[in-house]
Order: sequence, then structure tokens, then C-alpha cells
Amino acid sequence: MLVNLIKEFDMSIVLTASCAFVLILYYWYKRPRNFPPGPRGIPLLGMMPFLGKHTEKDFRRWSKKYGPMMSVRLGQNDWIVLGDHKTINECLVKGGSSFSGRPDHPVFKVVTKNHGVAMVDYGDHWKVQRRFRLTTLRGFGVGKRGMEDRIVEEIAYLNDAIRSHNGKAFDIAELMANGVSNNISSIVMGQRMDYDDEIFKILSKKAPNSDASGKITKLVMYMPFIRNFLILFFNKAKEMKKINTSIREAIVNWVSQHKSTYDEHNVRDFIDAFIGEQKREADVSFTDLQLIQYVRDLYVAGTETTTGTLRWAVRCLIDHPEEQNKLRKEIFDVIGREKIPSMKDKAQMPYTCAFMQELFRFRTLAPLGVPHKITNDVQVEGWSIPKGTWLVCNLWAVHNDPDVWDEPSKFKPERHLDEKGNFVQSKHVIPFSVGPRHCLGEQLARMEIFIFLVSMVQKFEFLPDPNEPQLSEVQQGVSGFMCVPHPFKQIAKEV
Repeated sequence: MLVNLIKEFDMSIVLTASCAFVLILYYWYKRPRNFPPGPRGIPLLGMMPFLGKHTEKDFRRWSKKYGPMMSVRLGQNDWIVLGDHKTINECLVKGGSSFSGRPDHPVFKVVTKNHGVAMVDYGDHWKVQRRFRLTTLRGFGVGKRGMEDRIVEEIAYLNDAIRSHNGKAFDIAELMANGVSNNISSIVMGQRMDYDDEIFKILSKKAPNSDASGKITKLVMYMPFIRNFLILFFNKAKEMKKINTSIREAIVNWVSQHKSTYDEHNVRDFIDAFIGEQKREADVSFTDLQLIQYVRDLYVAGTETTTGTLRWAVRCLIDHPEEQNKLRKEIFDVIGREKIPSMKDKAQMPYTCAFMQELFRFRTLAPLGVPHKITNDVQVEGWSIPKGTWLVCNLWAVHNDPDVWDEPSKFKPERHLDEKGNFVQSKHVIPFSVGPRHCLGEQLARMEIFIFLVSMVQKFEFLPDPNEPQLSEVQQGVSGFMCVPHPFKQIAKEV
């Protein structure tokens, strides 16, 4: 009798556990009605264990099975992944505001406090601050001759710093970051800073770029619930948090100095313009917290992206000496050896334009762009996507689509020239994304990259370090939120 009771009890436990397991699997693999198909992975982790170093490449491989709009379970969330130009354009451009939200991601909340503009959700706050940013930056010369003059002034300091290495091998990354950061400083703080200035060093600090930090970035992005664990046990995560804290403290101090010296009759920079809006009580969103995060957005977004692109440019110059010579020949033919480059010269420089466009295509700096969120229930491409769903665009897949690009893995600027040698602008090169949430700094970034690239190639020939002839494979950059080159050294020989 007792034996039978034990057996029945054991059977009930097994049955209960089996039912619980079935329910867990059911809810894990359950999708919203008419939701885009895609891989689900395993409970709790989703497809995380199946992601390689370059997530964008995994997404493209899976999209061949599930289509250009698919859902991927990452951690505990379903992400929509857009995998080709047509689908991205259909959603971000034609879909407009419906695809313009930002995820209510725990990490974004911790870093931005729901302020700034880059990671703020779509709504009245974002619209007011975006309008202020566009108007104010335009007023301080962005897109105009005034900003061009500031960049030209900074390139002189950068070139002098490059010359100081006297033809010896060095890593240009820090100098590049300094130069680009000073362009931001001239707008935000009204002045350039010396590269040795302590505050400038703090503001110019970057998150560590390594394969380890790239993995941490992905884990936190797709599995935010483990962020505190990572900070406790991983030094790279601690370092990233420490850098963010030091940058924030430096900005707080700088804002305080501006407030103590503010003069409404002498608006010196972006910070002063914001303080003026506060004093006019123009909108409740003009708070101190908003200003601090705004400045941080401008520095981080404005520095790391352009610096990363220029570092890739130097790598391409080193790896492709024939292309470097063609670029320099056009620069000498159009500008000469001594004349300062100007944006007005760009129209006469088709090969330079082709080189830049190929650079944007060949090494997509943000392979998956910035995450979006669906702001209302939508019907698109025959699928139903509920409000609040998170989404990423595989910009790398667009830039490496074999149906559009011949030999996409090769660096070939000539692909952007017609048979007469004229530059051909391509709608399939979208490094700054598209739609209402495309990068607001695109105009400034394009100006910086053109002037910096032309000025450096005009003055220097970039050669590999003879003591390090085997550079890391160009296709294997450090892959996290951004894809940047592994550290490398080069020689800059004056021409």
C-alpha cells in the first residue's frame, strides 16, 4: 500500500514537472499573432549562445531562411531585424513616426536618465530638443563656412602632432580623437582645448575597444538583466562604468562654470544657448539634467563615430597604396600641395567622393545602427507588429548585399564612378541610417571626414609599421555597438 502511494506521488511530481516544462516551452516559443518568423533559440537565452563575433553576419545568414523582416529572440525579448534596403526604407522612411521610438532599455535609462536626444523616445520632448539642436548648431556654423573654418583650424594642430612623430611608427587613434573632440568643443564650449588639458582628456575618453568589451556590450544590449552581474565581476564593465562617470562629472563642472559666467548678450556656445532657453522658461524639458546629457550625447556620438571612420580610412590607405596614390593625385590636381582644402573643392573631386562612399560601405561603423522601437501597432510587409517591439536595421547587410555590390568584401572606390569618371551617389550606402531618427550629426561628420582625410593625404603618405607588417584582418574589427579597427601603428611620411 505504502509502495503504491509513493509511486503515485512520484508520478504526480513527474506529471506536474512535465506540465510545467510544456507550459514554459509554450510561452517561450509563443509569438504574437501574424508575427514575422525567425529563430527562437533556447529558454532564457534565446539565440544568444548562437551569436558569433559579428552579430550582423549571423542576422544576414538567418534572414536567408526567414526573410528580410524576421524576429529573433535574444535574451527574453523578441527583436525585429530588418535585413535589406527595401525593407528598411519601407519601415523607417515610409513608416516614419511608427518606427521612430527608442527602446525603454534598462541600460539606456541608467546612462541617459531618459534625457538627451540620441536615446530619448519619440514624442514631444524629443521633438522640442531636436528642433533646438538643429537650430542652435546651425547658428554656430554647422553646415556653413563657420564650422568649416573651425575644422580647418583644428587640422593644422593635428598635422603638427603627426609631424612630431618624425616618421616613426605610432598609433594615430588618440590624436584623431583629440582633433575630432575639439571640433565638438568649439561648438559646445566655445573654444578648442589643448590636447594636454586635463578636462579635455576626460571628455575625450572612449569606452575600451576590445573583443572583450564588444562581448560585454552585446550581452548588456540583449540581456540587460545581467548588467549588474557584469559590473560586479568583469573589469572591462567596471572600466566602462568608471569612464561614463568621469565624463559626466567633467560635464557637470563645465556647465557650472558656464552658469557662473553667463551673459545673455554674449552667447558663446551651445551650453550658453541652452541656459538662455532655461532662463526664458521656453519649455519644461530644458532642465540641468537634459543639458548634461545633451552635452554628453554630442561628445560621445560626435567623437567616437567620426574617429572610428577616420581610423578605418587610415587602415584602407595603408592596405591599398594604389588607391592612396590616386587619391593624392586628385588632391594635388584640384587643390595643390599647399592650399587649404575647402568643401567647395569636393564637387571637383569625384575619386575622393568615391573613396569616402566606399569607406562608409566597406567598413560599416554601426553595423546594426541604433535600436528603434515600434510606437504603435503596425501592419508592414504582410506582418503584424505590436506596439513596443524593439527593432534593429542590419546596415552592414545593405552595404554587403551581393545583389547590389560586385565583390562586396573588397575595397573598390571605382565602383562609385560611372564610365566617364563621375561620382555616383548610392541610395544603398546608408551609414547614418534613414528616416526621422537618422543621425543628426551626419552633415558635420561628412564635413569633418572630407577635410581631415584630404588634409592628411595632402601632407602625408601613410605606410605600414615595418615592425608590424601583419596587421589584423580588416574584416575582423572590434565588434560591439560599433565596429572599429583593432589598435595598429602606421608611419606618416611627409610628401
